[in-house]
Amino acid sequence: MHLRELSVTDFRSYPSATVELGPGVTVLLGRNGQGKTNLVEAAGYVATLGSHRVAQDAPLVRAGADSAVVRATVVQDGHETLLELQIVPGRANRARVNRSPVGRQREVLGHLRTVLFAPEDLALVKGDPSERRRLLDDLLVARQPRWAGVRADYEKALKQRNTLLRQASGLWRAPRRGQGPRLAPGESVEEARASASATLAVFDDQLARIGGALVYARLRLLRDLRPYLADAYRTIADADTLADATYRSSLRAEVAEAVAGGEVPDQEELVAALLATIEEVREQEQQRGVSLVGPHRDELVLTLGDLPAKGYASHGESWSLALALRLAGFHLLRHDLGTDPVLVLDDVFAELDTGRRRRLADLVADCEQVLVTAAVPDDVPAGLVADGRVLDVTLGSVVPRATTEDRG
Repeated sequence: MHLRELSVTDFRSYPSATVELGPGVTVLLGRNGQGKTNLVEAAGYVATLGSHRVAQDAPLVRAGADSAVVRATVVQDGHETLLELQIVPGRANRARVNRSPVGRQREVLGHLRTVLFAPEDLALVKGDPSERRRLLDDLLVARQPRWAGVRADYEKALKQRNTLLRQASGLWRAPRRGQGPRLAPGESVEEARASASATLAVFDDQLARIGGALVYARLRLLRDLRPYLADAYRTIADADTLADATYRSSLRAEVAEAVAGGEVPDQEELVAALLATIEEVREQEQQRGVSLVGPHRDELVLTLGDLPAKGYASHGESWSLALALRLAGFHLLRHDLGTDPVLVLDDVFAELDTGRRRRLADLVADCEQVLVTAAVPDDVPAGLVADGRVLDVTLGSVVPRATTEDRG
């Protein structure tokens, strides 16, 4: 799989730009702030319907424009697919595949798959648990696009359940002086509690059913990912230290212990465990007005040897581990799909020492397509520059760098 052409209109800093690409290594070279990352961000948006830099779409649209358009021509097994996305902040984005509108934007997923490593990925090791949960869920969607719908359904169910808990929390809390729960005319506190409990039970079932499916998929993914993670870290860090990842579940103790030990319970067992654990924390949830059990409360624990990476890994070890996580995802997708996703290395080499740069360059040498961004040529290993194509990026302009032959 590779990108043959990428074009943007009113995306980030670009009024318009079209970049011809191809298999092998392409280096986007330019000073900071010239728009290199904007281009690979556009490619990543087509693949994931999201940005690795911002959570909202509005910053992706050039100042003064109403919308942005990204087009990508993808080649796989000799067939070309044209993907088009119109980003309209505050409204539903529109998507087309081979110039035909699709009913839902999610139908674009799967036509282009990317694995992107950027400086922000240090948060995979040092950041909040949400960063690592997102890593798993993004890989799930890249592996099987249908998980985008499951993920969206879970977030919707969680939001609805939290809203109900928050609104009804006053029914179970001890009232403050002069304050009490809001009741319908003629309704008693006991009747209001019974009504809220009945409604909550519906959301319990929904959250457990969707959440159980999501946890099951995450556990299977992690089981397959761990060997690739260990191999990638060993190669990048040039060390025998074992890099590993375990799943810390919010479920009741006996299930959480089994999961932490690498077991993958049946999906129905996970659904039942979710319901049972929700019942155990029912009073806490009612008092606090928030859902305390489910995939949104779980954690991916990264370790180097016998120690957790967060708080113990050095800066260099953290970089190696973050990069190993992305490369593990790349190799997992390569194995599953029978084709390479597009590998994007956004300003990565500047953060690595000479040894890690060389070893990373060796690792990506056989990838079908690699997009590299860098501020100066010296940041990129010489072999990649020599074997690849270099594009000079200045604000609003992307042009091939002239070779000696071109200059005559």
